[in-house]
Amino acid sequence: MKRFLFIFFSTAVIGFVFYLGMDYQMRLREKSAIIFDIKPYITFASFFSIFIGMLLRLPKLILEIRDKQRWSFDWIKVIVIGIPSLYIAMIPLFALVYGMNLWFSNVVMLLGDITFTTIAGVIFGYVLLDSLKSKAFSTIKVL
Repeated sequence: MKRFLFIFFSTAVIGFVFYLGMDYQMRLREKSAIIFDIKPYITFASFFSIFIGMLLRLPKLILEIRDKQRWSFDWIKVIVIGIPSLYIAMIPLFALVYGMNLWFSNVVMLLGDITFTTIAGVIFGYVLLDSLKSKAFSTIKVL
């Protein structure tokens, strides 16, 4: 019963935060169309997707923290999955600041939608918290 309530309330909190964030993002998009300044909208969209990814992993991390084990950080996962997904998530923001001379910026910006960068941001946020591992969960050794 405790596990059910924990999962239920975690899902409710994530859903509520997601709703509030999407409402705020929609208001920023409308405001940016009126005042012709897209930077606040792009900045929020980039960082909010990362925050949602972290929020999706947070309940499992809380359960792992309760075990009170020694912790380690999986650098390989962050380098192989996290850094490329962070770059893709930040391409719209980097394109505003540095221009379109970045790797893959033309491809991402030509898509015309931020869905691709949003998914990459969610992946980065999730991988960032998933890279924190207790020693009890990382007993399998890879060559």
